[in-house]
Amino acid sequence: MDAKSTVAIEFVNVEFRLPEGKTLLSELNLAVERGETVMLLGRSGSGKTTSLKMINRLLRPTAGEVRVDGIPVTQWDAIKLRRGIGYAIQDVGLFPHYTVRENVALVPRLEQWDRGKIARRVEEVLTLVSLPSAEFADRYPHELSGGQRQRVGLARALAADPLILLMDEPFGALDPITRAELQREFKKLQEKLGKTVVFVTHDVGEALLLGNRIALMEDGKLRGVYRPEEFLDTADAAVQAYVDVFRAGQQMFRNKQLTEDLR
Repeated sequence: MDAKSTVAIEFVNVEFRLPEGKTLLSELNLAVERGETVMLLGRSGSGKTTSLKMINRLLRPTAGEVRVDGIPVTQWDAIKLRRGIGYAIQDVGLFPHYTVRENVALVPRLEQWDRGKIARRVEEVLTLVSLPSAEFADRYPHELSGGQRQRVGLARALAADPLILLMDEPFGALDPITRAELQREFKKLQEKLGKTVVFVTHDVGEALLLGNRIALMEDGKLRGVYRPEEFLDTADAAVQAYVDVFRAGQQMFRNKQLTEDLR
């Protein structure tokens, strides 16, 4: 993939309809700049995951174009496209009969890297996600906690050093403390690596923490794109509803902390 392009991913008048005719996505126009993290925020059924899956051609638009490095994804070789894009999902999808090392090495091995290069890369990415190779590489997924499995999923997505990373609510199934830890770690990691990230979430706090921009989806359409500070300050009623929920949650947490401190 061409690292020199300014726009890494572009949706141009994209529509997606099911065979029976139901429209899940319409009139989507969105450009993702190289090196930025764009959060697709919205309720269930708003079109977030549908949009994400069209980037690596798991779904094909019924109208319009999705472009990666200026080339419609329909013109890419599907295997080459997917191997050049890291993909991390909520349920991780690790192979249970593979060790951590074998799971992380999967794409580099398919790309026919030599064994020494694969070994070095596995150790490098496990270190990046705070899973030292000496301790974790030979474990199996069932021997890991949920947070550790999610870290392995992220390491696997990064293993072939893709320029683009797609993340579909990767921390959504974790307990609040582990989720907060992984969010902070991912933010530091992204600041270091500078990948192009499209990240699906329904969590306003997560969107504000991790995103350079927030793309709000509603009923299969893009409501607007905002920088975090713009999202908090906009007068748009739909956005304000999300902000109100976020601030109410913050206040509830502060009240809980105050109550515990007074005990």
